[in-house]
Amino acid sequence: MRLFRHGETGRERPGAIDAAGAMRDLSSVLSEIDGGALTPERLADLANVDLGTLPMVDPLRRLGACVARPGKFVCIGLNYRDNAEALRQNRPNEPQISMKPLSAVCGPNDEIQLPRGSVATDWEVELGAVIGLRGQYLRAGEGLAHVAGYCLLNDLAERDLQAKRGGDTSKGRGHDSFGPLGPWLVTADEIADPQDIRLWLEIDGERVQSGWTGDMFVGVEELVVYLS
Repeated sequence: MRLFRHGETGRERPGAIDAAGAMRDLSSVLSEIDGGALTPERLADLANVDLGTLPMVDPLRRLGACVARPGKFVCIGLNYRDNAEALRQNRPNEPQISMKPLSAVCGPNDEIQLPRGSVATDWEVELGAVIGLRGQYLRAGEGLAHVAGYCLLNDLAERDLQAKRGGDTSKGRGHDSFGPLGPWLVTADEIADPQDIRLWLEIDGERVQSGWTGDMFVGVEELVVYLS
């Protein structure tokens, strides 16, 4: 399934893409796309819904972040070989963790707010893994069972704040609107291998970033286990 949220900021409603590619409103069967909706049991129920019978959504309608009220927004730094090489950095001994405040979350097409005095606001396409099943102290091989699905995200950061103003990298990543999510949350059953996904980012039609999740130092499964 491809799930999404649509509507005005703060009043979004759940939706899904049907087999023909049309956007359908899920409000009659689901109150929100949040932790309660993303458990394995709830997703199995959703998979049995006949989306073709649900109201259509105007494709021009605003899209919100594809997940509502995430509990945490964890970022992993220097986890791609080409990124580390470009920055002339060695592979970290352990995953480098920083956090975004949840106030950074916004819709995929919302306007970005530049911090006052910004001189180096930067972009970075990332694969987001959305946790749907709570877990602590997981063992190797158990991580992917806790992933409800995947989404695109833009990990925006003000590099000058990040590098020159003290603290960890969360400072540069934390401005409002610096965490666009979506447009879709693609459920894990549709992603055969999270380590075989091509990612790219374009600015005004020019491709400025291209990557592959197979280039990660630490893959999604290992990261979920590590973070647990």
